[in-house]
Amino acid sequence: MSTSSTTGTTGGSGSEYAGEVPHADHEAHQHRHPTDATYIKVALILAALTALEVGTYFLDDASTTTLVVLLFPMMIIKFAVVCLWFMHLRFDNPIFKRIFVFGLMLAVVVYCIALTSMQFWSSSYGS
Repeated sequence: MSTSSTTGTTGGSGSEYAGEVPHADHEAHQHRHPTDATYIKVALILAALTALEVGTYFLDDASTTTLVVLLFPMMIIKFAVVCLWFMHLRFDNPIFKRIFVFGLMLAVVVYCIALTSMQFWSSSYGS
């Protein structure tokens, strides 16, 4: 009966399990991690977009259609920035990026259909 354990040991190869050889393609998929300065720049961009979004509140006599047209692109940009930088989708398998883009497109389409079904785009909406 063997007394060696395969969990929790490194086996000298840097692997999580004893005797496991690291995959050759692992090094090919490594990326340089963004610096703190990069994250600060991204945070400043997100803060500026948020300030623009909040600024739409102060637009006098802006129609709701105008507000939607202004806010939708900012929402999409913020969603993309957060997913790409803070969820590290820039460095993941492209399928994950496609899934998030599809989800975003689906959400926008469903939201537009819902607004259309409530006659949001007509001039008499909310009067």
